[in-house]
Amino acid sequence: MKNRLTRLREQIANQPVDGMLILKPENRRYISGFTGSAGYLLVTSSDAVLITDFRYTEQAREQAPHFRVVEHGSSAPEAIRSELTALGVKRLGFEKDYLTYSLYSIYKDKFEGVELEPTEGIVEKLRAVKDDQEIEWIRQAARIADDAFSHILAYLKPGARERDIALELEYFMRRKGAKSSSFDIIVASGVRSSFPHGVASDKLLERGDFVKMDFGALYEGYCSDITRTVVLGEPSDKQREIYNIVLEAQMYALEHIKPGMSGKEADALARDIIKEKGYGEHFGHSLGHGLGLYIHEEPRLSTLSSDILQPGMVVTVEPGIYIPGMGGVRIEDDVAITETGLEILTASTKELVVL
Repeated sequence: MKNRLTRLREQIANQPVDGMLILKPENRRYISGFTGSAGYLLVTSSDAVLITDFRYTEQAREQAPHFRVVEHGSSAPEAIRSELTALGVKRLGFEKDYLTYSLYSIYKDKFEGVELEPTEGIVEKLRAVKDDQEIEWIRQAARIADDAFSHILAYLKPGARERDIALELEYFMRRKGAKSSSFDIIVASGVRSSFPHGVASDKLLERGDFVKMDFGALYEGYCSDITRTVVLGEPSDKQREIYNIVLEAQMYALEHIKPGMSGKEADALARDIIKEKGYGEHFGHSLGHGLGLYIHEEPRLSTLSSDILQPGMVVTVEPGIYIPGMGGVRIEDDVAITETGLEILTASTKELVVL
């Protein structure tokens, strides 16, 4: 954590600010190690303060040894203002993509004599490159998700309810050591499988259905994210066609993604294949996204992304084809960018599973 604080200070030094206020929970945890649900980090070149309430002061001192812990009373803004005055902060950076207008208005009123300066992506860019421990936690989260996929196959039968499938996935992952699922589990069957983010409903599985499942485990604060699509009963020619196209596109991308490549170039690896097969208009989302303390973080693998892939980044690779009224397929793996290419963290079979 001390190294992260040093790197943050280096970034702050390049901003027109004397200090930075960090409120976003994932950023707060990344910089300090504090996992409580309420707290404020104030970081300057000479001090690092964690301001929290009575519920968390003992936990904060234990988890954030490189921070001076301050307990606030009934007014957190007053405690922050007092620290700003003591530290001589005149220009305070804040996370413009997280701070609400309501809080901004309160701070603007309370922090008399302090100019509020919006900053963007400072901690997020630090988080984009993972250390070995972070990658190991994501690797373990991926193993839990893989085990969950193997487990759930026995539950995928005509008459089963999507919502029950999602519940069993959640329950299994928790029993395997996950704190929770890393996002609302997607189970979309039949015509609903054409919904890219079709959260589980009361629909019953039917013979002939595609069943698309997108889920992940939250382990030690880090997320995994896997999608597999199976079919109940003998697949139609159309189902086999679009499944094989998505698989070909995903495998090609996994074979060619490497450090130094832009997010746009990575996205094109899979997208061009799907376009050539005539389904470009049915692949409407990006190829992937960064994975870590939050389910969607930097870098982005999309048609507009100039992010450059670096060793230590962890991303998803998840092409899909979605045809309204018929169904859809997505195949998704988690990968860590290495010095020479990538390591695939998720190991579940990608051959079309017919149940």
